[in-house]
Amino acid sequence: MSTWLNPYLTFRDTAAEAMAFYQSVFGGELQTLTFGQGGGSDDPAKVDLLMHSHLETADGWTFMASDAAEHDPRDVDARPVTLTIGGTEDELDKITGWFDALADGGEVSHPLQKQLWGDVFGQLRDRFGINWMVNIAAGGTPE
Repeated sequence: MSTWLNPYLTFRDTAAEAMAFYQSVFGGELQTLTFGQGGGSDDPAKVDLLMHSHLETADGWTFMASDAAEHDPRDVDARPVTLTIGGTEDELDKITGWFDALADGGEVSHPLQKQLWGDVFGQLRDRFGINWMVNIAAGGTPE
């Protein structure tokens, strides 16, 4: 038996753009289903919005996302969750590339740099309002 935890992100009318962006950053295969395809809306303004999407990245991560449905009670604009990326020094260039790509059009609150505890750490909010923390462990041991 196995278990997993995958982020499911909800957007206000930008899920398709966001998921295409994450695919450009992390690679992988993106599958989408619009409200029109899934029978979730007859409203011409909503039929092309994403009812569900699934990105399986080149590194085996899974992201799922949708646009908020009309009846969705969640506050889509509040982003209380932060996604974290961790790795070791042998992945420094790759993870730094991800950080830089995610930061493009977003806001870096803490630049990716070596910290007093020895790791390389940074924090940002991407152009879609998703919060990210990145940590590259010193000495090859992820924290």
